Amino acid sequence: MRLGTKAGGLASLRGLMANETNYDTIFGRMAVEQGFCTNAELRRSLEELESRRKINPLILKDLMVDLGYITSTQAERLKTSIKESKAVAHQIPGYKILGKIGAGAMAIVYKARQLSLNRIVAIKVLPKRFSENREYVERFYKEGQAAAKLNHSNIVQAFDVGEAGGYHYFVMEYVEGKTLYDDLSAGKVFAEDKALDIIIQLARALNHAHSCGLIHRDVKPKNIMINTAGVVKLADMGLARATADIKAAQTEAGKAYGTPYYIAPEQIRGQIDIDGRADIYGLGATFYHMLTGRVPFMAEDPSDVMRKHLREQLIPPDHINTSLSAGISEVIEVMMAKRKNDRYSNVEELLTDLDAVRNGRPPLRAHKRFDVSILGQLENGETIEDEEQVYREETITRYRVAVLILGTVAAVSILIILLLIYSSR
Repeated sequence: MRLGTKAGGLASLRGLMANETNYDTIFGRMAVEQGFCTNAELRRSLEELESRRKINPLILKDLMVDLGYITSTQAERLKTSIKESKAVAHQIPGYKILGKIGAGAMAIVYKARQLSLNRIVAIKVLPKRFSENREYVERFYKEGQAAAKLNHSNIVQAFDVGEAGGYHYFVMEYVEGKTLYDDLSAGKVFAEDKALDIIIQLARALNHAHSCGLIHRDVKPKNIMINTAGVVKLADMGLARATADIKAAQTEAGKAYGTPYYIAPEQIRGQIDIDGRADIYGLGATFYHMLTGRVPFMAEDPSDVMRKHLREQLIPPDHINTSLSAGISEVIEVMMAKRKNDRYSNVEELLTDLDAVRNGRPPLRAHKRFDVSILGQLENGETIEDEEQVYREETITRYRVAVLILGTVAAVSILIILLLIYSSR
């Protein structure tokens, strides 16, 4: 398994980094991977480092803080991560750590060799600063346990989970390749046939997970791997939840779990009854991004993005990329319907339409769902709007009625007072 870096990668920096110390090389790579600085800023830092070292001994960490590319807090955090990386290499029995291949907000991923089976694996390790947080540790183990329930060619396979030397680790299949995010962040717009092939593989992965009673809840490009043979792998079950786990659902009530650009409306609202249709929405948002080169809803603030998922009408993808077939656009619109009852009922239904579109036939189930959705709303006297708009208008109506009633009561009271004054004369 490999995690993506910023667009452009770090390959162009190898020449500059070759002459630096190993610590500086690791530090610079991690600073970019964790989003603390850009490739360009790292390049300028390395050039400046080479120039200044002729006069005064200096390390990259201190220079980048001095130049304002990273903060002192970020520098210390990277220093701790490097120290932990060295410690991990000697702490997990049965594995030889070959190098660090990625880092996220919650974990560091290493490439390693499993000695007993002589195979390459990926090991996700929870940093020690999170190990004291019971919630983080429980979520970490839940990810491993959820992944272990699944056995599908389009899902990253789980091998082991455990703790050694104070480090919690999760061993999984190593995928030699890239993430879908790598291509999208570089500005790639996928051809319809290629995008369909990727989405169909992911839909099959989700169908398997749902059949095992698990919903992913975080389908997005960063969690989609593509190996060198073109096989697509769904990764990261960190937010996965069993559909039958009512206790977990109640604990999470009112909290929005997911990634803003790809999150389903019901997840934003923190509803308890989340099911596989939330994954269909996330997959639809990813599909939209692949075919148009942009996310469905864009805003600078994550809360504004989520508000748009709730309220703003989706621009059909074929209005942005006019080369798309009408069928594929209709499928995405049904996948991303704001009301989950208007989406595909399950992934099997979605797969039927995806196969139809790939073979040049119309998506009949999308037609049917679209028609039923409109007719149902018209029969109930509703306008074709999202739930938030309906709720907002109902609230305004109730407010107006309340004001009218209060106004009437006030007018009658004044009239009675005037009559009493008149009669007393």
